[in-house]
Amino acid sequence: MKSNIFNIQKFSIHDGPGIRTVVFFKGCPLHCLWCSNPESQSIHTQILWDMEKCVHCHLCETSCPAKSIDFKNEHFNFNHDTCTSCMTCINQCPKKALEYIGKIMTKEEVLSEVMKDYDFYEESGGGVTLSGGEVLMHHTFAEELLIELKNNRIHTALETTGYASSDVFQKVVNHADLLLFDIKHYNSAKHKKFTGVPNETIIENMKWAVSNGIEVIARIPVIPNANNSLNDASNFCKLLKEIGIKKINLLPFHQFGQKKYENLHMKYLMKDTKALHIEDIQDYLKVFQAEGFDATI
Repeated sequence: MKSNIFNIQKFSIHDGPGIRTVVFFKGCPLHCLWCSNPESQSIHTQILWDMEKCVHCHLCETSCPAKSIDFKNEHFNFNHDTCTSCMTCINQCPKKALEYIGKIMTKEEVLSEVMKDYDFYEESGGGVTLSGGEVLMHHTFAEELLIELKNNRIHTALETTGYASSDVFQKVVNHADLLLFDIKHYNSAKHKKFTGVPNETIIENMKWAVSNGIEVIARIPVIPNANNSLNDASNFCKLLKEIGIKKINLLPFHQFGQKKYENLHMKYLMKDTKALHIEDIQDYLKVFQAEGFDATI
């Protein structure tokens, strides 16, 4: 069994308790306008091309044994269907203008990597967090990995959009100690406008998790002109109270992913939107705190 992993991040302290290793799975059914990891959206392996570094020597093109690269009008084009992941193009690039995103890994390879930091998990009360993209797109792999982690007495967390069938959602989250549950908007039509999908499935899955005693922390990305008004905060409160959520983590909008859009040659509609800082959403935070939520930034 294999899955496409685009990063394994060590020593994380923001994705669950203690010191953690975060496994990022490639592929996501949502396409949020503000996504800071656009390389996570496609389930396929991709190559980031930094046009500013490229000297157009064409060594990547001429050295590729699978002929998966070509330049048309001096623009880099990559065919993931024929790529064999040999990394020849990356190794041949004299200016390091190419970056390979996505590695096909077995469950055993992932487990071996995360187990290297077992002592840190034990000492800090940490563990392993599965993230994405959307980890539920790799549900069979994720379920078996979670079982192995639990067998090794490691605390497990899932960071998820919750956008999956109830059967898939339930069979995977039953093996997790904690859900870091993203919720982008309380209004389904606006949720679809900003992410590409409605929110009914997401809300139903969140309700199921809470009603079945799974620890859930709701994560709300606070996005200008999407969900950042105080009225939006009040409506989030109403929805999350109905569901039974107690803990909320607010994530202010940032521009950390802008360069990735350029290197993937994807259109980024938020490039002219000003980033939010902690001080910018203090009043937003107070709305949740006034309603009795354990809310943090």
